[in-house]
Amino acid sequence: MYVLVVEDERRLARVIRRVLEEEGHTTDLAYDGEEGLAMALEGSHDVIVLDILLPELDGIEVCQALRKNRVDTPVLLLTALDDVPDRVRGLDAGADDYLTKPFAFQELLARLRALGRRRVQAREPERLQTADLVLDLNRRRAERAGRVIELSPKEFALLEYLMRNEGRVLTRTQILDHLWGYDHTPDSNLVDVYVSYVRRKVDKGHPNKLIGTIRGVGYVLGR
Repeated sequence: MYVLVVEDERRLARVIRRVLEEEGHTTDLAYDGEEGLAMALEGSHDVIVLDILLPELDGIEVCQALRKNRVDTPVLLLTALDDVPDRVRGLDAGADDYLTKPFAFQELLARLRALGRRRVQAREPERLQTADLVLDLNRRRAERAGRVIELSPKEFALLEYLMRNEGRVLTRTQILDHLWGYDHTPDSNLVDVYVSYVRRKVDKGHPNKLIGTIRGVGYVLGR
């Protein structure tokens, strides 16, 4: 599944992501309600894990905005508030389930599996495509114009992240956080290095360059 986690406790968010990715899921992180809403409105995620107590917009407001905009992605609320009225308020806002902090990760995984099963029509795509670039997620294979591109696991993960966010500018921090988590320092040049690897393999020899640089911000695919 493709999961969006909106949680302002960064350490907890990263632990959740690590647990999910160990189970084979792809995970995006957002740390406040506005960022989470912007990402969730794209409607590309299979499930959203949404904390209630968030800066900017709280989880209830995010959920209400999603349903108002006809985004039907299943939402699992995380809450430290165990009173019945608070749980009811979340469910009335359009959430599909809730989990009270602190929680066991096994229960989190079980609830996400249940929500994923309810949304059969939003199955994980078997492949991603931008122009003549194709990423086969099942076979872990990349091709451009029919030519196979050899990618390392980390290069594949970077290209997948760019393609899942086609047309959206991703900052270096977002890419670092998504691909390396704890295993980097803020001044790391890992992103620039790996983007150069992938760009050379994807764009070299093609007049239509797919991976662009937004100076001072980050990178975008297919804009």
